[in-house]
Amino acid sequence: MDRFVINGRRKLSGTVKTDGSKNAGLPIIAGAILIARGDVELENIPPLRDIFTIKKMMEHLGAKVEYDPRSMKMSIDASGINENTAPYELMRQMRASFLVLGPLLGRLGEARVSLPGGCSLGARPVDYHINGFKSLGAQVTEDAGYIIARAKPLKGATIHFDRPSHTGTENIIFGAVLAKGTTRIVNAACDPEVVDVANFLNLAGAKIKGAGTSTIVIDGVKSLKSVKYKVSGDRLVAGTFLCSGAITGGTVETTGINPSHLTMLSRKLYEMGCTVTEGKSSIKVVAPKRLKPVKVVTFPFPGFPTDLQACIMALATVAEGTSSIKETVFEDRFGHTMELRRLGADVTVTSDEAIVKGVETLKGASVMASDIRAGAGLVLACLASEDASEVLRVYHIDRGYCRMEEKLSSLGAYIKRME
Repeated sequence: MDRFVINGRRKLSGTVKTDGSKNAGLPIIAGAILIARGDVELENIPPLRDIFTIKKMMEHLGAKVEYDPRSMKMSIDASGINENTAPYELMRQMRASFLVLGPLLGRLGEARVSLPGGCSLGARPVDYHINGFKSLGAQVTEDAGYIIARAKPLKGATIHFDRPSHTGTENIIFGAVLAKGTTRIVNAACDPEVVDVANFLNLAGAKIKGAGTSTIVIDGVKSLKSVKYKVSGDRLVAGTFLCSGAITGGTVETTGINPSHLTMLSRKLYEMGCTVTEGKSSIKVVAPKRLKPVKVVTFPFPGFPTDLQACIMALATVAEGTSSIKETVFEDRFGHTMELRRLGADVTVTSDEAIVKGVETLKGASVMASDIRAGAGLVLACLASEDASEVLRVYHIDRGYCRMEEKLSSLGAYIKRME
């Protein structure tokens, strides 16, 4: 397993281009199952471990997939889809694999999908997906760790979510696109990635209204056509690089991103003393000599993203004062706090809130990534640490960041990947 070796206390400066969004690319690739004729051409698909996993999944189901990591272009011919089982061997690698359930059910009338794996962040039940498909008329059972759904055809219905779920919203959209009648999703996720999925499907001939709001309405259509679509920039990757400039006292600009997707992060960086400048497709952060403390509450979009919680906590560890960070999305997402303490951070966790007393400087140590975003937060903390540090298990980070070490090096960081 690879590791990062980092020498900190270097002020980062420069511009970094944001790759395409993993959390939009994955469901869009799965959604191509619904297009029975022609090639789907996708652009800005980042060469990440999860992308290669969903590619294997699509090929297992019978699709022909060609992917060029350099150009980040993918071609999908789903006309040969004839397999309705998504096996555990692939599903265990990431939770997003569960997104093939809706397209398979809508396309074939039957799906057998293993319960998903992925990052361990506490309970993330798929009940929203299952109950939603039941409302659409599917018979859903569980057998030996597999969810088995049957329906021919699905029928439109009104579905209420107890709280927004972006994968739940996307999966129900997939099932509703070819269903008979009208489907309404109440308390739907408003994430930009959900909007990306809806834009892709609408371009292919779907009738989806309200994406980006809490109520989405889908009028079923008979079929979809092949399309060419470019995935939007990854707001979480962009946010991480902006935080790298903030924590090192530098000046960093990210391009290829919609600034409105990071409004809450920009606001919090401003509260911490940064100068934030937004362009049409860019954000630039100029850090102060020392950051100010901040109060953060994670919440579904447009709230502060839980996936940037570890990054903002890393900034808080070296801020001048006491910060509070409350996690309301996942029940077990403070695992990185123990690793931050190894670097000398003063963090106390009580239930769903972390109190962070900023220290003047962190000290180099060996730390371990437990998931994608925790790993990114630890890299940021190491960039602000004295002496050398190492981050272990960077395969977690590779699931969400393409060649992170190369991009940080281009900004002036000393970070090397070692076996």
